[in-house]
Amino acid sequence: MKYTNSIEIALPREKVAQLLTDPAHLPKWLRGMVLHEPVTGAHGQLGTKSRVVLQSGKRQFECTETITRREPADLHEIPKESVVHFDREIVGAGMWSVVRERLTEAGPETTLWESESEYRFSGLLMRLVGLLMPGAFRKQSQQHLQDFQAFAEQGKDVRDGKG
Repeated sequence: MKYTNSIEIALPREKVAQLLTDPAHLPKWLRGMVLHEPVTGAHGQLGTKSRVVLQSGKRQFECTETITRREPADLHEIPKESVVHFDREIVGAGMWSVVRERLTEAGPETTLWESESEYRFSGLLMRLVGLLMPGAFRKQSQQHLQDFQAFAEQGKDVRDGKG
């Protein structure tokens, strides 16, 4: 299963990239974030493996995230024509996923965030979930983008309410 989500954020690309990669901000916009801890490497850096635990209702999902691409490595003074790339591989019970994030300048003070997701499932239950509910994955991905936009532009924290 593959799909792409996108959103425009009313902030310069460099600021968006810095907010997106700051681990202190993850719980503010990533719903259900229980834990995101590097097992090897430093948060957000190329090659880093992290243990990630997410909560959805009464269910917890644990996975391993590996940063497979981060360009440029330094998110300060990014050249105007550059595209910022963050690619992650995520492996959990019955699921493998790769997410490719691209940040481009949509205007002088606006950033286009495009997020391309690909999922592969193993095991009967996860294959059924992927087959019967593909829209739920796309919808959740779009929710993450919208939550980040609300956090970045207005300082909204998903932990403050059910919005």
